[in-house]
Amino acid sequence: MSLNKEHRIGRHAALLVLADDKSEQQEVTNKFNWKSCYGKVGSMESQKVVAAIETAAKQQGIIKNDVYRETHSLYHAIMEALQGITRGQMQLGSIMRTVGLRFAVVRGNPYTDDKEGEWLAVAIYGTIGAPVKGLEHETLGLGINHI
Repeated sequence: MSLNKEHRIGRHAALLVLADDKSEQQEVTNKFNWKSCYGKVGSMESQKVVAAIETAAKQQGIIKNDVYRETHSLYHAIMEALQGITRGQMQLGSIMRTVGLRFAVVRGNPYTDDKEGEWLAVAIYGTIGAPVKGLEHETLGLGINHI
């Protein structure tokens, strides 16, 4: 039971979210037989960011809508990634911050033993800052959770 270095699910999600064009995203996505999706969200409310990522994951078949443990796993991976982009303060608009983000969700087994089951990785990349164009900076967050 060891982590397969070729199947680092967090690295895969980070590469997917950092890819600049569709061909790069396809290259990353096709590398393994894992499910993945990506999208964009901009908001001054954390719950809208969470909702956008959950909705995309459900619509793209990354998680099953009617299986609680899958939704729960995704929620925790999103929360961990949000902690990274907000530097531990999960607030956005209430403290006058706004975000423009891209996200990627990846589902697969990063271990050599299939009995370890599937995991979810959520990578979020973009800008965060005052709600004034040009006053933001880059941010990156990653969350990984077992299903």
